[in-house]
Amino acid sequence: ALLLLLLPLAALAAAAVLLGLPSYDIPPGVNQPAKLRLVLTLLLGTAALGRILEKTGLCSQITFGRYVRQGRKLGLDPKLFIQDLQFNEVPVRVYQPKATSDGPRRGILFFHGGGWVFGSLDTYEKVCRYLSRESDSVVVSVQYRLAPEHKYPAAYEDCLNASQHFLQHLQHYGVDPARVTVCGDSAGGNLAAAVSQTLAGSSDLPRLRAQILIYPGLQALDFNLPSYQQNRGVPLLFRERAAFFALLYLNGDALHMQEVLEGSHIPPDMRLKYRKWVSPDNIPEEFKVRGVKPLRPTDFIAEVYETVKRFCEPNLCPLLAEDSVVHQLPESFILTCEYDVLRDDGLLYKKRLEDNGVRVTWYHLEDGFHGIISLYDYCGFSFPSGKRGLDRVVNFLKSL
Repeated sequence: ALLLLLLPLAALAAAAVLLGLPSYDIPPGVNQPAKLRLVLTLLLGTAALGRILEKTGLCSQITFGRYVRQGRKLGLDPKLFIQDLQFNEVPVRVYQPKATSDGPRRGILFFHGGGWVFGSLDTYEKVCRYLSRESDSVVVSVQYRLAPEHKYPAAYEDCLNASQHFLQHLQHYGVDPARVTVCGDSAGGNLAAAVSQTLAGSSDLPRLRAQILIYPGLQALDFNLPSYQQNRGVPLLFRERAAFFALLYLNGDALHMQEVLEGSHIPPDMRLKYRKWVSPDNIPEEFKVRGVKPLRPTDFIAEVYETVKRFCEPNLCPLLAEDSVVHQLPESFILTCEYDVLRDDGLLYKKRLEDNGVRVTWYHLEDGFHGIISLYDYCGFSFPSGKRGLDRVVNFLKSL
């Protein structure tokens, strides 16, 4: 009976997808454009079916989206010992290479992407296994609480608490206290940057060796930076969705999304204060050649600011941390993608780190798009650029 109900719903979803597809922009320069179109179709179909299910009262769109993104369970890994644990009451999955080691291994705290709304230990199982196997490291994947049920700072606090627990018990996992790295992609990159800043000021725990930020989202002041203008309709993260996810994480709802996209949510004096860090002027000229136009500032709306003023907290927007914090940060690896709305967040943070004397290894995927790392081996077809990016992360880890 359920199948009979779902068939017409799926047909409606398919129609919605076919009608909507032309409005998305898949530039010819992206890696595997035909495959990306197929992935986009799957995601749009999921979203459309989720909307229909929500309207019929069967389940929420977000619940359906999470279910579909789970992916299939992987079998045992002959090279890894994998266990599910809790660190400070936060669910984690620990990956340990089975091979004997000459000494303590490096440790990686991994925070998954998904806009603070999606993603799980299972969703990132392949990526974490790959990192553990290829870099011969102990990987701790953290299942932080998700929005909108759990608003900021829940995800940040979970990642920090799990990290502190791991740093206090490294010996138990055979990890070298001098070689622990935080790593994350997208929203996970945001959390890795925030945790790294907090731990930089902590004297009673081992100092982090490095931070790895894979196309991180690091600010919510300006959704009109060049990369937002150029890639607004490029999958897998559209400009509107970036603001939607940030608001869902902050407030549990996406009210005032239009004002935030236009920039009406930040007072002029604050915009001026942060201009030294969040400005197109700090982005190299070669990234502005594709369709970028200067935009007129919009009028400030005080009541919108009142609902989103925590966007100015570095634990939510790490790009806004003071220099006194930034200059204490560990060696960093930043990966950016050309066809990604978040590209400029990574470029701006790279400049901030370098200006504060922090060593940065930067890798730019010229044909990359947002989310490509987790698609390096997706449903039987692969994106070579995703694999290339992941291998660069592994090489960086091996250099530590």
